[in-house]
Amino acid sequence: MSQLIDVHTLAGLLDTPQLCLLDTRFSLDHPQQGRFDFAAGHIPGARYLHLDDDLSARVVPGTTGRHPLPAPGVLQARLQRAGLNNADQVVVYDDGAGLFAARLWWLLRWLGHTQVKVLDGGLQAWIQAGLPISQETPRPIAEGNFSGQPDNSKLIEAAEIMQRLDDPAMQLLDARGPARFRGEVEPLDPVAGHIPGAVNLPCADNVGADGHWLSPQQLAERFAPLSRSEQERVVYCGSGVTACHTILAAIEAGLPEPRLYAGSWSEWITDPQRPVARG
Repeated sequence: MSQLIDVHTLAGLLDTPQLCLLDTRFSLDHPQQGRFDFAAGHIPGARYLHLDDDLSARVVPGTTGRHPLPAPGVLQARLQRAGLNNADQVVVYDDGAGLFAARLWWLLRWLGHTQVKVLDGGLQAWIQAGLPISQETPRPIAEGNFSGQPDNSKLIEAAEIMQRLDDPAMQLLDARGPARFRGEVEPLDPVAGHIPGAVNLPCADNVGADGHWLSPQQLAERFAPLSRSEQERVVYCGSGVTACHTILAAIEAGLPEPRLYAGSWSEWITDPQRPVARG
C-alpha cells in the first residue's frame, strides 16, 4: 500500500470527519517561516505542527543531534491537541518535496498510527491543481483521543552502529547531498564527512523535477545498486529529519523498512571517539 496520496484524492476527503490534515512547512534558515506561510494560506482544515517546537525535543549541546526525537508522551499530547483520534486518517504535507512531512509520517508510525500518508507534491501540487487555499485561523477543536506506544525496533543507536561498522549484514545509507557526504562542505555541523562504510543516497533525488515522488519502480532502481536484499538498511542524514524521506522511499520501492539513526550526523560527531570518513 502506498504511503502517498495525490491532491485530487485528498480534495475528495476534506469533508470527511475522520481526516486529520497536518501542515509541517519549515525553513532551517528561518525557523518561524512555516508559521507565517501557514497563516498566509493552507489547505482548508489543516493544523500546523512546527519541526522544532512540536516534532523535536530540546537540543542538549554536545550530546544530542540538532533535532532529537520528542518524548513519546509529549508528542502524543501535541497530536491530541491537534485533534488526532485513533481512528483518523492522517495526511501530512509541506511545501512540496515532503522532506519535513516525512518526519511526521515516521513519528506517527513510530507511535503505532499507521493510517498516515504524505501528500505527493505537497502544497505546490495542491495550488497547481487549482484547489482551494484558506487563510482562516483554525478554530479550537476538541482534544483527540490518540494513544500510541513507541516501536523502538524502528531505531538504531550510535553504540550499535559503532559495534557493527564492519558488519556486512548492515548497510548505512546517508541521505544528505553528495558534497556534504564527501566532507567538501558542511553548512550546518562543526565537522564534515560521513560515517565510515556509509553510501550516499541523497533524499532530494527521491522526487522528480516536478516535485512529485518517483514511481515505485524508479525508487527500487535507486536502491538496487547500493545494498543486497538480505542486508539490514540503516538511514541517517544531518539531524534525523530527511532520513525519514528515504525510509518512506524504501517502503514505496517495496523494500523492508530501514531503521532510523535518529541522532544522525549531528549526534555522531559529538563524540570524538567515533570515526569520521571523507571522500
